[in-house]
Amino acid sequence: MSSAAKRTPRSGCPIATTLDIVGDRWTLVILRDMLNGKKRFAEFLASPERITTNVLTDRLAGMEVAGLVAKAPYQERPVRFEYTLTPMGRGLLPVLQDMCRWANRFRPETWVPPASFMEPPDD
Repeated sequence: MSSAAKRTPRSGCPIATTLDIVGDRWTLVILRDMLNGKKRFAEFLASPERITTNVLTDRLAGMEVAGLVAKAPYQERPVRFEYTLTPMGRGLLPVLQDMCRWANRFRPETWVPPASFMEPPDD
């Protein structure tokens, strides 16, 4: 993610461009967690997918570079950060909602997302 966020898009295709930013294995899962209220590193690590610390660090940095998240310190010693979605990051909610609808329709073993996650986005 972090290297993809910095590189020139491979084409002008909107799908390819979006995948250049969020098309790895973890970024959309982290966005899902943030849309469900997670903000801190340890909270992301507690997700059932079990992302490793080095991958999480890399993805959060790349998401910041891409403009999807902003970070701010919440503790001085040691310095620890909270991550919040930017308007660009929040703009992916309808995409994730549609992915949930697709998976629930065609992969019945998938979890049903919380109703709060499926509510229309605030504009």
